[in-house]
Amino acid sequence: MHRTIITLLTYTLLAILPGKAEALSLSLPAFGSDSIAAVDTTFVEAESDSITFDLPEGITEDIDSLLNSWQARHLLKKAERDNNNWRSITTSDTTYAERLMKMPTIVKMPYNSMVRTCIDRYTTKNRSLVSYMLGMAEFYMPIIEEEIDRQGIPHELKYLPIIESALNPKAVSRASAKGLWQFIFPTAKLYGLRSNNYIDERFDPIKSTKAAIRYLGDLYNIFGSWELAIAAYNCGPGNVKKAIMRSGGKTDFWEIYRWLPRETRGYLPMFIAANYIMTYHKEHGIYPLEPSTPIITDTIVVSKNLHFKQIVDVCEADIEEIRALNPQYIKDIIPGANEPYVLRLTNNMVTRFIANEDTIYKHRQEEFFPSESVEKMLKQAKANDDGHGTLKRHKIRRGETLGSIARKYRVTVKQIMKWNNMRNTKIREGKYLKIY
Repeated sequence: MHRTIITLLTYTLLAILPGKAEALSLSLPAFGSDSIAAVDTTFVEAESDSITFDLPEGITEDIDSLLNSWQARHLLKKAERDNNNWRSITTSDTTYAERLMKMPTIVKMPYNSMVRTCIDRYTTKNRSLVSYMLGMAEFYMPIIEEEIDRQGIPHELKYLPIIESALNPKAVSRASAKGLWQFIFPTAKLYGLRSNNYIDERFDPIKSTKAAIRYLGDLYNIFGSWELAIAAYNCGPGNVKKAIMRSGGKTDFWEIYRWLPRETRGYLPMFIAANYIMTYHKEHGIYPLEPSTPIITDTIVVSKNLHFKQIVDVCEADIEEIRALNPQYIKDIIPGANEPYVLRLTNNMVTRFIANEDTIYKHRQEEFFPSESVEKMLKQAKANDDGHGTLKRHKIRRGETLGSIARKYRVTVKQIMKWNNMRNTKIREGKYLKIY
């Protein structure tokens, strides 16, 4: 079982409300000191016109929209009080550049006026947000770092969720991208994240992290550059390829940035700034929200239909705590009768659940799961398994596997094999499969 540490602050997380991207206009390059020339940094090519870029949506959200519970607001006010007492610290361009150079990163961390603007955003207007994210990082970074280490990509990519979602697992963008990693529906589906009436795995911190790290690795394999992979994560590989073509075949982010979408121009600078502030926050007088006593969590496999309120009533649990630990269940329902699912609870609540398991499932069962509805659902599932229902003929395309086809139609590989009398999972391009 996966064990991890979570603070009480995590229980307060709710969705980010929609906001507006913030446009910034810069004439590039524009550096504050000639002494920076002595430092080995990357400069943006000089242009006569003004370059406009948008900050990513996750960083432009009003901090108050992140949280909507008394405890979270209380902690946030504490961070704001602490940060309101700060005295402005003047940091030279040379210091910024030298600090970035000292960071042991594989992704290039150049310093220029765009990066300076993004760092200033964190060190001034968004100080309380940084305090909040530093506190949240205690829970989410071990999950992300473990998967990054397993898949072998640069560790600095762990800070992408800083600019994507401000480390809010229930974040939803204007374009309906969701979760820590802000997956849109098609990409999530491609990488095996399920979304239906009851479950959206984009909100699952562990599963979405695994999918995001795979996606970043695939983007690197396409472009051979982590900087371009990061840009493609924001705007899609197609837009990056167009920018490369329009630039005459250049493959450096800073040489193609003017052909990228407005938000993507600011995305890599914001990523560099996120790495900077999470490393050097103390130098700017910013500290994490003090967490409450860490609580160890554990998981239970649920093989029956279960409503969170059944646990709340029988075990005297906090429903907001259960929701925070299981954000993927979007209607407080685990449809375990169809297939087993994982429920995450605090350690003491796991003990209570196991001791009262039969009582929990029976409690208000007819109210939450009427027998007629459950029987209808199971009957439909059996009909699909037996090869009845609506028939769809799927033509196999190049690169498809039984797994990808099963995910597309929300069925199982075993069902497809049964419907088509298959002895193994080998398929051929151009052939047809029966899907019910």
